[in-house]
Amino acid sequence: MRPKVTVVGAGNVGATVAQYVVEKGLADVVLTDVIEGLPQGKALDLLQAGPVQRYDCHLVGSNDYKDTTDSDIVVITAGLARKPGMSRDDLLFKNAEIIKGVVEQVVRYSPNAILIVVTNPLDAMAQLAFRVSGFPKHRVIGMAGILDSARFRAFIAQELGVSVENVTAFVLGGHGDTMVPLPRYSTVAGIPITELLPKERIVALVERTANGGAEIVSLLKAGSAFYAPGASATEMVEAILRDKKKILPCAAYLEGEYGINGLFVGVPVKLGRRGIEQIVEIKLTPDEAAALRKSAHAVKELVDKLKL
Repeated sequence: MRPKVTVVGAGNVGATVAQYVVEKGLADVVLTDVIEGLPQGKALDLLQAGPVQRYDCHLVGSNDYKDTTDSDIVVITAGLARKPGMSRDDLLFKNAEIIKGVVEQVVRYSPNAILIVVTNPLDAMAQLAFRVSGFPKHRVIGMAGILDSARFRAFIAQELGVSVENVTAFVLGGHGDTMVPLPRYSTVAGIPITELLPKERIVALVERTANGGAEIVSLLKAGSAFYAPGASATEMVEAILRDKKKILPCAAYLEGEYGINGLFVGVPVKLGRRGIEQIVEIKLTPDEAAALRKSAHAVKELVDKLKL
């Protein structure tokens, strides 16, 4: 019997997660949304792609959370997307109301699920999901650092003309303008990029990474990124369901790690079948530690607004 993954929100990000999950053969998928017909139509379309793409995973589209019962993982993408000129902070209260309702239903029907939160502003929404669900901290995870690291890796590979498979990168902190890319932990075939690129080019790549989502929003005019966010959430699903013990940058609830307490902030974690199995602490320079504290403070401001 295959695992069961529910994707809440059948928009671009949610539908892309569903597509990637079934194409990898990871799980049966329930795609749910408040809009009647939308999840049903997209699930049916994906089901019909199965013979061509050679997957046997079952897909269901639904407006009823009963169909999500006993999900192993619930990926929450529901919420409003950013529009041009809109910051992640602008989304705070609108999406908080949505996430609260979603999590209450998830807890009712899948009390043992692992939650992966994708909705922006990411770190604050993960904190809200944690509080509303009452789940242990290892079962509530925010998808942020994987996406930010993927953007950084793509830009590094493009800059150096090398395969993305050779590039590793680490991005810590909140998912937003205050994220903290770490160039000295970012490598090409094991060689730190600080030895391959001049400082000014690294600074430019770091800035482009921090503004990666806004750059796409400005180009699309209507809507926001979904291919890379969908791929990033799917990497988390795979690491959990296949118990890969994979070290990935995710938003996790910190209780003293990195000197941060009581907040969801992006850090390296080990993902396995239980969810977050370890928070990995790496040594930071004083400047990096200061940047991470600044990022955590930005998250705290949002959390305080929500009175969490």
